[in-house]
Amino acid sequence: MVLIMIYVLWSPLKLQETLTSASVFLNTLTPKFYVALTGTSSLISGLILIFEWWYFRKYGTSFIEQVSVSHLRPLLGGVESSSTTGLFSSVNGETEPRPSVSECKVWRNPLNLFRGAEYSRYTWVTGKEPLTYYDMNLSAQDHQTFFTGDTQQLRPEDAVMQKAWRERNPQARIRAAYQAIEMNHECAAAYVLLAEEEATTITEAERLFKQALRIGKNVLGKSRKLEYSGKDINLLVYIKRRLAMCARKLGRIKEAVKMMRDLMKEFPLLGMLNIHENLLEALLELQAYADVQAVLAKYDDISLPKSATICYTSALLKARAVSDKFSPEAASRRGLSTAEMNAVEAIHRAVEFNPHVPKYLLEMKSLILPPEHILKRGDSEAVAYAFFHLQHWKRAEGALNLLHCTWEGTFRIIPYPLEKGHLFYPYPGCTETADRELLPSFHEVSVYPKKELPFFILFTAGLCSFTAMLAMLTHQFPELMGVFAKAFFSTLFAPLGFFADKMESFMPSSFWHQLTRI
Repeated sequence: MVLIMIYVLWSPLKLQETLTSASVFLNTLTPKFYVALTGTSSLISGLILIFEWWYFRKYGTSFIEQVSVSHLRPLLGGVESSSTTGLFSSVNGETEPRPSVSECKVWRNPLNLFRGAEYSRYTWVTGKEPLTYYDMNLSAQDHQTFFTGDTQQLRPEDAVMQKAWRERNPQARIRAAYQAIEMNHECAAAYVLLAEEEATTITEAERLFKQALRIGKNVLGKSRKLEYSGKDINLLVYIKRRLAMCARKLGRIKEAVKMMRDLMKEFPLLGMLNIHENLLEALLELQAYADVQAVLAKYDDISLPKSATICYTSALLKARAVSDKFSPEAASRRGLSTAEMNAVEAIHRAVEFNPHVPKYLLEMKSLILPPEHILKRGDSEAVAYAFFHLQHWKRAEGALNLLHCTWEGTFRIIPYPLEKGHLFYPYPGCTETADRELLPSFHEVSVYPKKELPFFILFTAGLCSFTAMLAMLTHQFPELMGVFAKAFFSTLFAPLGFFADKMESFMPSSFWHQLTRI
């Protein structure tokens, strides 16, 4: 205890000597030192700002904040509350399980393009890859699952095709397909791969799919007594669907509609393929709006999963009924009619389901080729929907004008913060991460809700600006800024010097003499 008291009383004496040394040091500094100090500080804070901004644009969070939360908080004993993790409030205020990241399911794009005839041509023209490895890997998994036999023992050509789907190099996949055909001339899956990837035109792809269909029917007839019928049926459904899409792209729309309806009647249990979305798009092209409404009546049901195609097609039908005569000025004077109110409510419903679509339909954001997989309610689904349906909205006179006037009103209806939804579950927080995996790097992913800039980006921006200003002033007025700096440090250390003087005057001089000898 005595040693502690001596150390406490000894400190003011040392502090006085330290302050004297600091004062001498500050008086010897030249203006060039202050220029170098402020310039270096501005450079370092600027580099931190650039890195923070890049990290935020790429990953959607602050690097400093992430490190602080992930590594420093546990060291400091901070524990995040987990009592409400995985819960959200529903519309009626009750607490329900919140969808986790794993529940942000990725779906096969019902209207995905052909790799050889469409995606590859885009690459040849622009030099950019429209598909990500993650997206293509999901397609490879789909093909392996969908086209592989139900038994553990694979046919030799199936084993070759399994490896073919996993190949990253397109030429390697094509070579493997030809190898499977050499092993068995009735390998329909090999012709499917060639139609998807080697054919450079839709006409050529259709020819290969017809050849695959003929082989598939023959094989299915032979295999009904075997264990391969499940795989062969899946393959046959896929081929018929792609043939219908070829007919749609080649302008034979009525033929495409008939093929899709026959396919849905023949295999009604394969609803997971969402063939009705292909049918809706083809019927819209025919402007058969009554048939479109009939399809919506069947699939726009509360018990069935929704999609942007379902919600926005429903909004389009209601909008086209009033949009040709709609005027914002007239509506503000007389109010909305019942039909107009129904159209606006349908638009609000669609925007709540997927808030990314309107900017593509209104051409406020540039479109890209849609990916092979989409995330419902995400930017990838918005790209896929707008890519095929923008023309249908343009064809309905005034529909885009009505959308432009009303879509932003949706966000005044949705509760904020987004723990609650209005007509649907709260918007999932995992869409941005999944969309960045599905969409190419040259596309700016749409994010909802818009994220505010993290505190550390604002802080480093302010620090960089302040130190840059000090560096400029010090360079322009070195003598004056030197005087200010010395005055600042003198003011900063003045209270400590006053405390030391008081301690010296409080104790007798004999005490300090004895303490110095110690």
